[in-house]
Amino acid sequence: MSPKFIEARIVGRKDHSDSLFSLQFDAPLETFVAGQFCRVGLPLITEKGEEVVMRPYSLVNAPHERPFEIVLIKVDPTSGGVLTPALHKLKIGDPLCVAPRANGFFSMPEVPSADVLWGLSTGTAIGPYLSFMKGDEAWKKFKKIVFVHAVRTAAELTYRDQIELISRAHPDQFQYIPFVSREDFPGAIRGRIPNAIADGSLEARAGIKLTAETAHCMLCGNPDMVTDTTAILEARGLRKHKRKEPGHITTEAYW
Repeated sequence: MSPKFIEARIVGRKDHSDSLFSLQFDAPLETFVAGQFCRVGLPLITEKGEEVVMRPYSLVNAPHERPFEIVLIKVDPTSGGVLTPALHKLKIGDPLCVAPRANGFFSMPEVPSADVLWGLSTGTAIGPYLSFMKGDEAWKKFKKIVFVHAVRTAAELTYRDQIELISRAHPDQFQYIPFVSREDFPGAIRGRIPNAIADGSLEARAGIKLTAETAHCMLCGNPDMVTDTTAILEARGLRKHKRKEPGHITTEAYW
């Protein structure tokens, strides 16, 4: 039986804001599929005593890239944050507990082909999309990819350098549409993803119709966004994707 966790080592970090940050680490993880998550943790003192507290985080790096990388936001302890405040204190060289195997089905092998992939994400859920957009499979499976990243403030529009590289590599296939809900930002739609689908502004911006005949939608992030967007898409005739019953909507709540 595989151990519950192995020791990793922090080799890099980037602070995007006071609470939003990325960690890079080295670890002997098994091969993973782009879009999967790994469980990461630290030994902490909780109400149960001393224990290793583990949480799942999607890998930002593609399977061929090293080091491994996750992006996360520090949750205030008064709001239930136990692990992220401790992860936020980590420095280069510090140890980290990591499960030896990545998991999850939010990946290219699990979704059907379509003309257009709509990648709809919020906050730190940008991770799995970057992982598979830096590979080849998504670009072979879909004629076009519209990637939407919705955040509260412009400072949370992370990894714009990597998005620019993806755009340059696939200029005829790729569109990036940022959303910022709490402030105006050049090039961003102000508001929420489900509202922009409902009123047609997302399609107008992309210049592409979102229909059951042409689209597959991958939703990852805030559970409210996932729930509300799924309802709007289902009202348009799209249905949830299942292995035994192919559909148009693949979801992963990321909270």
